[in-house]
Amino acid sequence: MSEKKEIKLTSDGYNEIQKELVKLREEDRPRIIQAIKEAREQGDLSENADYDAARDEQAKIETKIIELEHMLEHATIISEAKEGEVGLGSTVTVAFVDDEEDEDQYKIVGSLEANILENKISDESAMGSALCGHKVGDIVTIESPNGSYEVKIVKID
Repeated sequence: MSEKKEIKLTSDGYNEIQKELVKLREEDRPRIIQAIKEAREQGDLSENADYDAARDEQAKIETKIIELEHMLEHATIISEAKEGEVGLGSTVTVAFVDDEEDEDQYKIVGSLEANILENKISDESAMGSALCGHKVGDIVTIESPNGSYEVKIVKID
């Protein structure tokens, strides 16, 4: 029997998933149902590319709805980290020890919310797990596939 992995979300992440689910249910689903209806009206379905495309999109939408409903049903809303300590929900600014002028800011989130393009890193990532529990001024060693490096925690919001 497989273990169910805990789905950790910030309250912002939970709200974003809810918004996406509402959009899928109230906008995308009715739109695709209408597209399928219009494609059916074109006649022979065996060679109807519009019908096939609409059915494919419908399957993707329905799968996404089920996935999001599962996430929300099994989600644990993470509480904010302790004051002055990096944890889930924290936004942390770090300076690289080799180049203290090079600072980056990351938000520590659950793995489902992680998005490096938005500087949201998972608490399970190498950097996220290394930073959790540390305070401003701490120097933290990050183990990465390319070797280890050190960062200094400059600020925690």
